[in-house]
Amino acid sequence: MKKVLAVNSGSSSFKYKLFSLDNEEVIASGMADRVGLPGSVFTMTLADGSQHDEQSDIANQEEAVQKLLSWLKEYNVIDSLEDIAGVGHRVVAGGEEFTDSTVITEDNLWKIYNMSDYAPLHNPAEADGIYAFMKVLPNVPEVAVFDTSFHQSLDPVQYLYSVPYKYYEKFRARKYGAHGTSARYVSRRTADLLNKPVEDLKMVLCHLGSGASVTAIKDGKSFDTSMGFSPVAGITMSTRSGDVDPSLLQFIMKKGNITSFNEVIKMLNTESGLLGLSGISPDMRDIEKAIKNGDKQAQLTKDIFINRIVRYIGAYMTEMGGLDVLVFTAGIGEHDASVRKQIMDGLTWLGLEYDEEANKANHEGVITTPNSKITAMIVPTNEELMIARDVVRLAKLDKLNK
Repeated sequence: MKKVLAVNSGSSSFKYKLFSLDNEEVIASGMADRVGLPGSVFTMTLADGSQHDEQSDIANQEEAVQKLLSWLKEYNVIDSLEDIAGVGHRVVAGGEEFTDSTVITEDNLWKIYNMSDYAPLHNPAEADGIYAFMKVLPNVPEVAVFDTSFHQSLDPVQYLYSVPYKYYEKFRARKYGAHGTSARYVSRRTADLLNKPVEDLKMVLCHLGSGASVTAIKDGKSFDTSMGFSPVAGITMSTRSGDVDPSLLQFIMKKGNITSFNEVIKMLNTESGLLGLSGISPDMRDIEKAIKNGDKQAQLTKDIFINRIVRYIGAYMTEMGGLDVLVFTAGIGEHDASVRKQIMDGLTWLGLEYDEEANKANHEGVITTPNSKITAMIVPTNEELMIARDVVRLAKLDKLNK
């Protein structure tokens, strides 16, 4: 039975899911963590629920890939490497070069490396992961699936910044967005659940996780999105600031005697958001525990998080000329009923009536009443499945079952 791997690589890690090509079932998943660092950990969960892990030094990505393939054979997930028909890789930035996922060639791989300016924390690590798999599985098609591709449908009115146009002409300085793979999967899954064509729905999708974004989807395409040139823009996130006045950064640098703008960018990416505002944690669950204990700063932090989301929802409703469906996905979006309730509270004046019990249940599906003028839904994301489907589509693997 042929199988497809979906991989998400980081600088010292990669997460993976192995899908059956026949029925899209996950037959193995896990991660390699702390690759190239002391105390490396490799984990695997099989379809029967059994879990396996090992702590031993893994020197580089190639060794991690070798261990993955070795374990797949050891635990009888595959009979041989020939069982793996394709490998798909999540890549954050594809610029304007990649308007769709693509089969990786040596030329394409270098293009991914060369787009590191668009996503310096992501693209180099993701390209390293692709290269490692290409070395170990040289005869298996590798497919890159770009977070930015879904947002290539944006109009210049949405993607251009109001800076001198020459910087777009020379350097392609513009909004690219992120979370596009998630948005592509969730928007289509939402339409399927409602039994309506995705092209007929005006949709706002709230991807609320550690990274968080809001995307407007119209005519089945990305219409506007909160993340910008990089994933640091938009709404408040776990450790990312979201939108900030650039003059504030100049002010902070001057007052704080900060001489490196790289230090400021690091602050915006890793020290801001929920963590920076609360001084407690980047995790909303910790923020909410503190709120229950009467922490006013934690309450303010959550209120700011909600405010920025509602602000974008309102803007996108106006841009699209209405809203049919509001969708919640990713870690917070799927599991935090309190956050969803507070967001929906800000939209009741528009006729949104939520079903309190359905919202608390945290199950996939509609969480508004039949009389609600806007349908709100929980739809779990599945970026890995979207990646696997792109591998099947672009590598023409469906032919293997015919």
